[in-house]
Amino acid sequence: MKVYDNVLEMIGNTPLVKVNNIDTGPCDLYLKLELQNPGGSIKDRIAVEMINAAERDGKLKPGDTIIEATAGNTGLGLALVAASKGYPLMIVMPDKMSQEKVNNLRAMGATVKQTRSDVQKGHPEYYQDMAARLAEENGWFYVNQFENPANVEAHYKTTGPEIWQQTDGDIDAFVCGVGSGGTLTGIGRYLREQKSDVDLVLADPAGSILEPLVNRGEHVEAGSWLAEGIGEDFVPKICEIELANKAYAISDKEGMQMARQVLEKEGVMVGSSSGTLIAAAVRYCQDQTEKKQVVTLACDTGNRYLSKLFNDEWMRENNLL
Repeated sequence: MKVYDNVLEMIGNTPLVKVNNIDTGPCDLYLKLELQNPGGSIKDRIAVEMINAAERDGKLKPGDTIIEATAGNTGLGLALVAASKGYPLMIVMPDKMSQEKVNNLRAMGATVKQTRSDVQKGHPEYYQDMAARLAEENGWFYVNQFENPANVEAHYKTTGPEIWQQTDGDIDAFVCGVGSGGTLTGIGRYLREQKSDVDLVLADPAGSILEPLVNRGEHVEAGSWLAEGIGEDFVPKICEIELANKAYAISDKEGMQMARQVLEKEGVMVGSSSGTLIAAAVRYCQDQTEKKQVVTLACDTGNRYLSKLFNDEWMRENNLL
């Protein structure tokens, strides 16, 4: 009998699927379907790794409350882990995130506190500053994915090796975004150790500070964007941004229309950050003059964006159609 003892054992070993009906120039493009994790996103991987590491290091004890600052998916991964291990969970998230994520978190037993999305790091109402302060005041365990080495470790130990094995080492480029920096650093580091000339391509929403930094070494002021869980107004502590040797700035319009196209043409329902990644991957593929094997991530399920990305009215209101 091939059964899992619990839902956490189902995390990882997600399939790789080829893109067939979108123009990828001379290249083959593959999506790693992270939306098939039990919590619906790639963040399940880091949730289980960060909690296991905290328990192992004695930072998290039975009965402790876990708190995290998240765009939603890390919170959902943590809710999965917290529920199965019996920890109370408090989530602090910016108010621009989809209502589906908030409802989903509450349904899984988490307490959700929403805070301003129009302020930057250093402001008391910035979601990460607020989570750190609440943890300090209440003696809670602050996971802090942006500075937690177990975030990187999860991808170095699982996602990176899976991609390498699934492609039989035949991979020329990997395209990812930065929210916390865990995927770029963990997967990027692993792939470069196997193949030193693999291209590590950053997909970044227009308005984020990272694309100008990678492509031109420019330090710019952050703008705003609607894609969730991707792009930054600072370089997270765990993020080795220098691993990326090329970057594409993707507008909300291009990214969200790509997410819709992936559903219509490939039958895969992805969220807004995946739209950004796949749009950048397609651009990279079309820029090539010879055949390359390219991998990117379908980071989370589009079910969380039915009121936004897959809602024509919302798309029109935001000039995205």
